[in-house]
Amino acid sequence: MINILVVEDDEKLNRLVCAHLTEHGYKTIGCLRAVEAFDRMIDTVIDLIISDIMMPEINGFKFAAMVREQDKTIPMFFMSSRDDIASKEQGFRIGIDDYMVKPVDMNELTLRVGALLRRANIANEKKLSAGSLVLNADEMTATLAGEEIPLTIREFNVLFKLLSYPRKTFTRNQLMNDFWGTENESTPRTVDVYITKLREKFAACKDFEIVTVHGLGYKAVLK
Repeated sequence: MINILVVEDDEKLNRLVCAHLTEHGYKTIGCLRAVEAFDRMIDTVIDLIISDIMMPEINGFKFAAMVREQDKTIPMFFMSSRDDIASKEQGFRIGIDDYMVKPVDMNELTLRVGALLRRANIANEKKLSAGSLVLNADEMTATLAGEEIPLTIREFNVLFKLLSYPRKTFTRNQLMNDFWGTENESTPRTVDVYITKLREKFAACKDFEIVTVHGLGYKAVLK
């Protein structure tokens, strides 16, 4: 599922945006402060960011600049009451991808979110291929050279996530939050067990490799 981070200090608007996007199939994380947003980005893989500009402590301009220092490609747009060209120019120079002026039409916001995700190739793809491997999200199946490889739902989801972002490193905590949530008996080491199972099941596949990034987590590398 696609994770959207909403950084807006107006609590009512934050809830409204999150609720609307959730209704359209996205997973949303609402934060009232930029500092809180950075904390969530450490443990969760974020696919798109929606941010206000006028926020306490760290404003939207500084927040966007800090995000861009860490990630040059994540889709990001401002949602602000500031309608002046100087604010828009500053935002685009920092590296945001879109700008909406409040009051925001929720349907338009959803359309813009979809457009940005498509542009970034993060739309809800149903099939994913890596050489002779085909993952079908509708059927939750994995076939290698035409032969189906039995996978649990969680194994499939972890593999689909890794292969959706080749060479992107996912920390154990990020994968835990995405696929295990608040299960009390699960720990980051649980991820290691699943990675080992996936490596065993796809040992014959020469099209990709799940690489350990020591001290962090894992990434999929296409060959």
